[in-house]
Amino acid sequence: MKLVLARWTGQPSTDDPAVDETYEGLVAVTTFGREVLGRDPLAERPLIAFVHYGAHYNNAFWNGEELILGDGDGEIFGRFSQCLDVIAGEVWHGVEEMLHYFDWSGEHGALHTSLADVFGQLAKQYTLNQTVEEADWICGAGLLAPGINGVGLRSLKAPGTAYDDRILGQDPQPTHMDAYVRTHKDQGGIHINSGIPNHAFYLVAQRLGGKAWEGAGRIWWDALTGDGLREGLLFADWARLTATAARTRHGTDSVEYRAVLDAWNRVGVPVVE
Repeated sequence: MKLVLARWTGQPSTDDPAVDETYEGLVAVTTFGREVLGRDPLAERPLIAFVHYGAHYNNAFWNGEELILGDGDGEIFGRFSQCLDVIAGEVWHGVEEMLHYFDWSGEHGALHTSLADVFGQLAKQYTLNQTVEEADWICGAGLLAPGINGVGLRSLKAPGTAYDDRILGQDPQPTHMDAYVRTHKDQGGIHINSGIPNHAFYLVAQRLGGKAWEGAGRIWWDALTGDGLREGLLFADWARLTATAARTRHGTDSVEYRAVLDAWNRVGVPVVE
């Protein structure tokens, strides 16, 4: 397959929606990183994306170096490029800390997936200037093809409710550790059990209100870039790191620290510091 350079930095829009959506998405991710987090998402490495991957390809992924986006088959999924949070979430797999400390299996892999979902949502909300209450908290909103009964891929606000369809089945995501799904499919359920830490993040954001990237997002970023990061983290480890980050930034008597503790308790992952 011949590769064509379709658009690069500073170039005008094209007549290809997938190219322009992806370009604008990468600009939005970079802007979010620089303006909110104080650094480029990929630590000054260039952001490269391939669109129109495969034939009616129903997925998007980060291959370790670049973003790959399929056009969807039009029956289940549309263009993956149309979803800013999908672009941002996939790019987040290339963030230095994610590359060094996270892999793709079991509970640890579900945490990996969750972090990509969380920062994908934050990038989308920042770009749209949405408050916690205004945001839809849906990963892949608008991605499902007409006729599919659902609103997107995953819901941080209400895991397990994103879709219920004769083709896709029912969204299997749990909201609590009591319903943790033990399976050999999906690399040990990494896109299923991610609903638990996803919902914990939403609960913190909802409790704090305002703009999620200023409150809960900052706590999650502090945890991701802090000293306690290591390989093989499980939900309980991440809960402890986020609690430590909240306490360090805001103090033990703060609403932020209490919000983190309460959120993890509500999803069945009590914090042990």
